[in-house]
Amino acid sequence: MRYDLLRILLVDDNHHMRVLLTEILRALGVVHIHEANDGAEGLQVMRDHPIDLIMTDLSMQPLDGIDFVRLLRNSPDSPNQLAPVIMVTGHSTFARVNEARDAGVSEFLTKPLTARVVVERLHQAIEHPRPFVRSGDYFGPDRRRRVDPAYDGPRRRASDAQSRSA
Repeated sequence: MRYDLLRILLVDDNHHMRVLLTEILRALGVVHIHEANDGAEGLQVMRDHPIDLIMTDLSMQPLDGIDFVRLLRNSPDSPNQLAPVIMVTGHSTFARVNEARDAGVSEFLTKPLTARVVVERLHQAIEHPRPFVRSGDYFGPDRRRRVDPAYDGPRRRASDAQSRSA
């Protein structure tokens, strides 16, 4: 992967976490790193600069990571609805992870961070992105993480019906 070509936005109200992520990314060869203190500032940075990938904290004030992702995915004036988002969080409870996933987060990165896990999540988000889907109340990466060949329940998506008839 050409890390030197990536343009990454770090959205976190904790300066020390932004410094840590910046150091990890620079060690990988990332040159273009933009920073924001919260989701509102992050959206403005995206309006001012082209961004390929976003790494955002979950817990921030006044606009937290989940609300930021909801605006990014659903706002008519969103600067880039399709940008992959890696949610960085120390709050990895099942409920919070589901809430972030349902907002349109692409990948998760749990604190404490390691360089290896940062590389894995970057690789997953960029080299193996999940297709985007739109439903009545959701727009974002397909929330299904895996294909289970043993699943014999109802298939409700149009793409599932097309693949069965082929």
